Amino acid sequence: MLRGVRPESADRLLELSPAADLLAAPGLVPGHRDVHESLQEIALRRLGRAPGVLELLVRGEVLTGSNQLDAAQKRFHRAKLTRYAQLVATILLCGVDLFFRGKLEALLPGHRFVTTDSIDPPDMVIADMARIDCDEVADAWPDIPIMGFTNHNDAAGLRAGHAAGFDQVLVKSALDERAPQLVDDLLEGRTE
Repeated sequence: MLRGVRPESADRLLELSPAADLLAAPGLVPGHRDVHESLQEIALRRLGRAPGVLELLVRGEVLTGSNQLDAAQKRFHRAKLTRYAQLVATILLCGVDLFFRGKLEALLPGHRFVTTDSIDPPDMVIADMARIDCDEVADAWPDIPIMGFTNHNDAAGLRAGHAAGFDQVLVKSALDERAPQLVDDLLEGRTE
């Protein structure tokens, strides 16, 4: 600063409030969505039209509010939700015991597991072929990829899964080792 500040008398300090101002009441200060009135056009009497500077401001592009999404953001958000739905599958478990269900939930985090009493349509079915009728499962969900597993010594179960038309038939140990890859392969085959 080139020049000094003029000294003021001490009685000017009396104008200061003795306490900090309280916050304004919520009804007095509009929030993001509290303004419901639209702007009205008012003609100026002398000029008959808006001055040039105001005209430029009014003709500018209408900007979205802080709580609104523009079209590009909406498309991105919709694409993100679609991609999320593709990554998170609803997997129906048929005949799977609680112990192995816990293993599957640990091996396939992020997927949603339901049982036959659920009303949500599944994206995929995982069935324990030793505990279910393979033909019934294949008939109940004909358009959904089905992965069947059984013990390594259950040759009849493996044959029944192949005969029923399961998309993937394997032994339980193979499912333990490669569950994420196998599930992703079946789900990708469904979306293509």
